Amino acid sequence: MGKKYTDKVLLLGVDGLDPRLTSKFLKEGKLPNIKKFVDAGAQRESLQLVCTPPTITPPLWTTLSTGALPVTHGITCFWRQDPVKLDTAGYNLDSRLCTAEALWNVTAEAGMKTLVWHWPGSSWPPTSDNPNLHVVDGTQPAGVNAGVAKVEGEKITVAKDTFKEVQFKPAATTNTGAGCVIEDIPESDDTFDTNSILGGMSMTNIILKQSDGEDGIEDVAVDLCNSPIKDATGWADAPEGAKEFYVVTSSGLVRRPCLILKNEDGVYDRVAYYHSKKDAEPIVVLKKDEYKMTVVDEMIYKEEKIMATRNMMVMDIAEDGNFVRFWMSKAFDAAHDTMFHPKSLYKQIVDNVGYVPPTPTFGGKNLEIVNRIMMPTWDHYCQWQADTLNYLIDENKYDVIFSHIHNVDAQGHMFWYYGKNRPVMDKMEEEGYQAAMEEVYLQTDRYLGRFTHYLDEGWTIMIFSDHGLLTPEEEEKPLIGDAFGCNVMVMQDLGFTILKKDENGNNLKEIDWEKTRAVATRGGQIYINLKGKYPTGIVDPEDKYELEREIIDGLYNYRLNGKRVIAVAMRNKDAMVLGTGGPECGDVLYWLEEGVNRLHGDALPMVEGYKDTSVSPIFIAAGKGLKKGYNSQRIIRQADMTPTLAHMLDVRMPKQCEGAVIYQILEDADYVD
Repeated sequence: MGKKYTDKVLLLGVDGLDPRLTSKFLKEGKLPNIKKFVDAGAQRESLQLVCTPPTITPPLWTTLSTGALPVTHGITCFWRQDPVKLDTAGYNLDSRLCTAEALWNVTAEAGMKTLVWHWPGSSWPPTSDNPNLHVVDGTQPAGVNAGVAKVEGEKITVAKDTFKEVQFKPAATTNTGAGCVIEDIPESDDTFDTNSILGGMSMTNIILKQSDGEDGIEDVAVDLCNSPIKDATGWADAPEGAKEFYVVTSSGLVRRPCLILKNEDGVYDRVAYYHSKKDAEPIVVLKKDEYKMTVVDEMIYKEEKIMATRNMMVMDIAEDGNFVRFWMSKAFDAAHDTMFHPKSLYKQIVDNVGYVPPTPTFGGKNLEIVNRIMMPTWDHYCQWQADTLNYLIDENKYDVIFSHIHNVDAQGHMFWYYGKNRPVMDKMEEEGYQAAMEEVYLQTDRYLGRFTHYLDEGWTIMIFSDHGLLTPEEEEKPLIGDAFGCNVMVMQDLGFTILKKDENGNNLKEIDWEKTRAVATRGGQIYINLKGKYPTGIVDPEDKYELEREIIDGLYNYRLNGKRVIAVAMRNKDAMVLGTGGPECGDVLYWLEEGVNRLHGDALPMVEGYKDTSVSPIFIAAGKGLKKGYNSQRIIRQADMTPTLAHMLDVRMPKQCEGAVIYQILEDADYVD
């Protein structure tokens, strides 16, 4: 073994953090904490980190922790292709599917106490039983426990004195983020909800329009409730003049009574939320715009009573008490510890920091909801995670921490698209969404600032992301390249995928396998419907090579609004030069042209977007063992992270590691690159 550069390493991963936008805000003096890391650290002047396509979460976080490329570690998309059904894919955030060794197993083996915190790339379940390794979640990128502990979704209750009865619609879809007054609760749409998908589950999703895929994430299903407002009756202790309404919880099984209360001037300004009218004391009292965190309430879930936690806010109260708009976050099972290894970590965190807070998932098309609900909810989550990591580092004496937070990516998927003026918007909205983007970066700066003191305590700290997020230039995207389903429309236009029709000649969400030669499914993958390989197969293996050429020609010749939409298309064997391909990829791989791409995932890693946005990830490194205030000329790649850390910690390289040590940024490098 060689020189040990550091004894303590803290990795601060921020999903979706863009070096181009970060650099812009740094130059404007808006990110003081990130500036501290940059000034004290060694990185490229552009802060850019180079990743391997596809620019999507699970493959890139797996590369960051293994030093192996997707073609080697086998995690090549958000989803994993079903080996039999060409229109079906399985969830890919599962460490058992990864074929490369992670660095955290090596550090634990070397006697270093190691924490892996919510790392969305092959971290769960733990792949080592070494007692030095502690792991928290990693299966649900949005937040710790985001799916497994959720017992109810977000909800908006609108109470009015003109309503006649309580109405409740679970998981009703609203394109406005429920920001309007709900006069008539709409019927539910079949909306694709990524937060409901857990590890091991499969997805069959035929994409006929943009909202069938990734864009449908905006149309988040929320519970909607209307309630009449009446004079308070039957209460054990209701103040004089109080009015009442109901909030429906537990998927419609429970009605919680609420009182609208006057202040001493006779103005209605508070809502008291009760377990029942028999109770003398409410569970919580809220004033307008007062955000209450971690309210604990009893709920019924799967026919059992459980204690759940959620956040609440009264968005509006009429001064005469005849109108209320009341928001509630998702509810989490307060006892859900299944994604904590060891389980004792959960109790330690709850007892000393607090319950895991839910993350928000709706409101992207409504700037009011973004600013009043989404942003404060993420502020709370960032504060909780920073508090938790600081507590665990100090109390449990960890030597190495792999951590990830998802606030930039999660909020970006809700509203980054609207950072450019669209035909349905006005200039005020564009500027409003750009201001919201900036606030997300300020939020991230505050989060990262909670860890600057570790630089003074001798730690080595690296800040990085898996990819950036861009605001698309073009208004219209081609119906191909969406990672969240089977992309049939362009392939139908090109004659490779054939859909069944109804009696009126309209497309059905069903592929005609007797006529389909190939399908585009998952992110940038095209599979040929081969005889002998798939039960539906119609293409002779001897015709496969020529069909691949025909598909590539068709993709390059395809036009949308007169413009080419495919930047690169290649056979599987050729994709190895980009670090992808292999048995977990399709027969043909492709990436979209800059401008017509989505926020991330469907284009090459260097593409840029509107207003200084890009898809590239970020890299900043500071602390013990590293040069200070140094701008490296070297191209730094994600696969280089693991070997650099292994070298600095003086441990062996993970078995499949294929990156290279970033020697140029080490403190004893006696040359300038």
